[in-house]
Amino acid sequence: MAQNLSFEALKQQVSDGAVDTVLVCLVDMQGRLMGKRFHAGHFVAGAYEETHCCNYLLATDLEMGTPDGYASTSWEGGYGDYVMKPDLATLRPVPWLEGTVMVLCDVLDHHTHEEVPHSPRAILKRQVERLEQKGLTPMMATELEFFLFEKSFDEIRKSGFRDLAPISGYNEDYHILQTTKEEHVMRPIRNHLWNAGIPVENSKGEAETGQEELNIKYAPAMDTAEYHSIAKHAVKEIAWQQGHAASFLPKWHHEKVGSSSHVHQSLWKDGQNAFYDPNDELGMSALMKSYVAGMLKYAADYTYFLAPYINSYKRFMKGSFAPTRIIWSVDNRTAGFRLCGEGSKAVRMECRIGGSDINPYLAMAGMLAAGIAGMEEGLELEPPTVGDAYQGESGMIPVNLREAREALLGSDMLKAAFGVDVVTHYARAAEVEIEEFDRVVTDWEIARGFERA
Repeated sequence: MAQNLSFEALKQQVSDGAVDTVLVCLVDMQGRLMGKRFHAGHFVAGAYEETHCCNYLLATDLEMGTPDGYASTSWEGGYGDYVMKPDLATLRPVPWLEGTVMVLCDVLDHHTHEEVPHSPRAILKRQVERLEQKGLTPMMATELEFFLFEKSFDEIRKSGFRDLAPISGYNEDYHILQTTKEEHVMRPIRNHLWNAGIPVENSKGEAETGQEELNIKYAPAMDTAEYHSIAKHAVKEIAWQQGHAASFLPKWHHEKVGSSSHVHQSLWKDGQNAFYDPNDELGMSALMKSYVAGMLKYAADYTYFLAPYINSYKRFMKGSFAPTRIIWSVDNRTAGFRLCGEGSKAVRMECRIGGSDINPYLAMAGMLAAGIAGMEEGLELEPPTVGDAYQGESGMIPVNLREAREALLGSDMLKAAFGVDVVTHYARAAEVEIEEFDRVVTDWEIARGFERA
């Protein structure tokens, strides 16, 4: 596996003519890579210090619209600049693009050169630093689920996103024959990411037609967020290179299973899993129990960061392996939180609420903030749920984006952890999605009422 590049190694590769392009990227509110392509010679000569971008990049919607209502930037404010400060520790090759490397940036205020507080990287950094002050390191992993389609992005877009055909015709969960047919896409995804220094473990068919899962090794939280963002970008680019579309939409058809992004987590101290207690029946330390109790208590508060769009909530259906309740259980895939590795040094908690559309920086920051609150409040963990977690009406996950936004806005815990301005910034992002959806007439409404209304 390739390692991250040192700056000195990059300069040598530029001198040798092996690298001619540097992707200088920030992670936006939606978890996408935004930035510029630098000639590598210019980058190593001076642009590695900083470059600039319009400050609307952290106040847009999925369509790159510039909705009003943000305190951080506006037409009245003139849409000024942010500083993009390359974090040279994130330099890595991009093997699926010729002669290209990538670097991620911190986003700084143009005047103070302080990190912009609502930047996703800054939000996660703050929670990691809170744990580091307690001598703890958050270790996390995300599962990336997505669908591959027969046609390309452009073909699908030109068709009006109709008559979508997945790359396979049947449920391919763990199915080797069907996934062999998809190796022209999945093999370069695995190999290119590995060669980019991202510790890919495996890919597999998931529980629907054309559905894939990509798994990446457990790592410190900031690394995991970086791996997730780059892998998601790579999946789309490599699928495009092969003439196909890859979609991380959580629910592209009401009759199909949705796509999730489960997040595994534990806290480590001095190189050991601080969640593990060999004397506990399930191997759970007191620290783990209070942390998980915080995740449960405040799950509604941070659900927006696990399900940030209207479509996100279409996943939460009984009998679909997507959860409906904020409860925990032992190795039970019907609950919102699943204890994995019970009784072993690998004991950890899996959050199953998040969809494939998460911004990993924000989702993980929300969970860490809730876990920290549980530790600081000394919360006690209720016993695990046994049996079918779909049976019951308590502890329901917010059912739509409106409910999640209200919980976000009302969260004193997140206001203390992230800052009031950060919470109101993302509450406005949720509001924008709701406003846009409310004004659109959908195909369902027309088909249902055109003649019969």
